[in-house]
Amino acid sequence: MADQFLPVVMALLTAAAFAAALLGTAAVLGTRVRRPSESRRQPYESGVPLLDRARKRISIKFYLVALVFVALDVEVAFLYPWALSYRSAVAAGSLAALWDMLAFLLLLAVVYLYLWRKGIFDWGRRPLPGVGAGRDR
Repeated sequence: MADQFLPVVMALLTAAAFAAALLGTAAVLGTRVRRPSESRRQPYESGVPLLDRARKRISIKFYLVALVFVALDVEVAFLYPWALSYRSAVAAGSLAALWDMLAFLLLLAVVYLYLWRKGIFDWGRRPLPGVGAGRDR
């Protein structure tokens, strides 16, 4: 039983030794700055100087679209395993898999239409219903 886990233990030990060697090498050979200059304290992003402050407000629509994309993308990922198992289910004479997937797709369509009606996919300047009411833009 123990000989089955030996390759796993060896891989873990090799990874730990490699990580320790890299950290030790960086600690020994790395440069140390006791008093960093003002240029080192400035934020740096891909060689481009900052044009605006980092903590500015971003519209919630970007987050809503990202969240909707992740949720619907994960649900659509269920279609692939269903498609693989559908042929064997039909060969066995069962149409339950078809009705289950049709109900699933109908639910996805209802969610998509609901989000469309709420204006989640509208990238214009029109505010979402009930969000920011009473404030001037």
